[in-house]
Amino acid sequence: MENNNRNTILAVVLSILVLIGWNVFYISPKIEEERKAAEIAQQREAAQSGSTSSGQGSEDATVPQSEDSASAPQSGDNGNVTSREEALSANPRVQISSELLSGSINLKGARFDELKLNQYRETIDDGSPLIELLHPSGTRDAYFAEFGFTPNKDLGDLPGPKTVWNASSKTLNGGGSVTLDWNNPQGIKFERTIALDEQYMFTITDKVINTTGDDIQITPYGRIARFTKPDTENIFVLHEGLIGFFGEEGLQEIDYSDVEEAAQIDNARVNGGWIGITDKYWATALVPQSSFKPRFAYFDNGIPLYQADYIGEQKTIAAGASIDIEQRLFAGAKKSEIIDGYEANLGILKFELMIDWGWFHFITKPLFWLLNQLFAIFGNFGVAILIATVIIKAIFLPLANMSYASMAKMKKLQPEMLQIRERFGDDRMKQQQEIMALYKRDQINPAAGCWPILIQIPVFFALYKVLYVTIEMRQAPFFGWVQDLAAPDPTSIFNLFGLLPFEVGGFLLVGIWPIIMGITMFVQMQMNPAPPDPTQAMIFKWMPLLFTFMLATFPAGLVIYWAWNNFLSILQQGFIMKRHGTKIELIDNIKGMFSRKPKEN
Repeated sequence: MENNNRNTILAVVLSILVLIGWNVFYISPKIEEERKAAEIAQQREAAQSGSTSSGQGSEDATVPQSEDSASAPQSGDNGNVTSREEALSANPRVQISSELLSGSINLKGARFDELKLNQYRETIDDGSPLIELLHPSGTRDAYFAEFGFTPNKDLGDLPGPKTVWNASSKTLNGGGSVTLDWNNPQGIKFERTIALDEQYMFTITDKVINTTGDDIQITPYGRIARFTKPDTENIFVLHEGLIGFFGEEGLQEIDYSDVEEAAQIDNARVNGGWIGITDKYWATALVPQSSFKPRFAYFDNGIPLYQADYIGEQKTIAAGASIDIEQRLFAGAKKSEIIDGYEANLGILKFELMIDWGWFHFITKPLFWLLNQLFAIFGNFGVAILIATVIIKAIFLPLANMSYASMAKMKKLQPEMLQIRERFGDDRMKQQQEIMALYKRDQINPAAGCWPILIQIPVFFALYKVLYVTIEMRQAPFFGWVQDLAAPDPTSIFNLFGLLPFEVGGFLLVGIWPIIMGITMFVQMQMNPAPPDPTQAMIFKWMPLLFTFMLATFPAGLVIYWAWNNFLSILQQGFIMKRHGTKIELIDNIKGMFSRKPKEN
């Protein structure tokens, strides 16, 4: 009967969803939590034993752990925190000027500590400030990258945080370079060439000339330092914090809270990869060109400092000889085309993982590629989502047709299923045996109706991920009131979509597109016979309303996809049911919702 049929389908779907949810939201996080706890314990033990070595002949080499006293904000003394203007004027600088970037390099330490992204603003307002990625050292929210050489008492001063370089030019243009120089009193000359491509990659090449008369050994380092924990969205589908890919060790994503607890997270020396700090849409990353020993560290001298750093490969320079040491710095927007280009053209190992594609990487990235191609044709990501939905529906059309056809056949068996129910009364086992015999006779798979739902789940999560993490979707407009597909629908029924003079938020922000989505979901569910079971009937009755409020806080692009997908499913299901001569229950079910049921005696 229909009741048993729906129970079977619903049980299968809910069981799968429960298993998926159990693994995703409980088992996987628990395993990850235990793994991180063990890792943190190991790192704390290593830190307590004083492990700061670089390995491979440079055991005493260390990366600077915090700011030098001249520029570090001090605990509890807000008056000593330097203003942005004071920090920028304190030392000579080389200006950065390209199509995508603007800012400057502090010649003290050769620090990359002022960088704005010219193509991105804080809000959709054209007059809003540009996104500022890096902030001057000495300010409370200082965020900078720096390269130098680990201290060596036998060689005297080496380039580091306090070194004041001389510059050959006052400006670094996109596609150009600038040369810095500094001489060590013991006779070691350093020439640093900083080149910037047309996008977000800096190449730093240090030419070290040994005129001391003896062989010397030097060890390069690189670090990204960030003062004050930034505001993060703290959502499980997105990682914001310290990140790196270390050869065979693979990807490491370290939350700010993790490094706070561990204080220091050391890693083994690796032969390829990168290390940095990532936000939702922007990132900084150091890319060594030889083997390196990466580390994540946390220091608190009044203002928290989060540091991603590495110690490079020790180099020996013969008397009278010179060597070149090349390192790279990425600082910019995590645009997929640019990130993939650097991985392919520069050979940066797994640089694509700088973008958090998530568990469904094998679906998420192809889906993004499809949307990007459609955007290139139609110039609107909202339209791209609509067309991509049609393409996805077309790919799974045979499976969906089989599912809807099976549902239509099952509906035709309702009279016989009711007869079985009446004939066998409370003998549930006999009822199930007879119903399964009906399915076998008519070659019906009762689980076929689950496939459209199961197919939609990974696509839904993948699209959610694309909308949520890719910068291409940030502030991407659709039409009308939707000017940012990555943000929720800004309208609300509770102020009559802006007609009433007050704003609403939270769960009351139920916009036009969530309502359209709820209506399409309601219509789709009413196309099938109402389940006899009162509990199921109540669930199906209220589910569209529940989903309307749930999805109201999701990105508008995702809600548009869901509504459009529902609409296409309604057309598809209606066509198949009509072709099989099956009655569409839409009108009858809607009428039944408003008709009074007779009282039972």
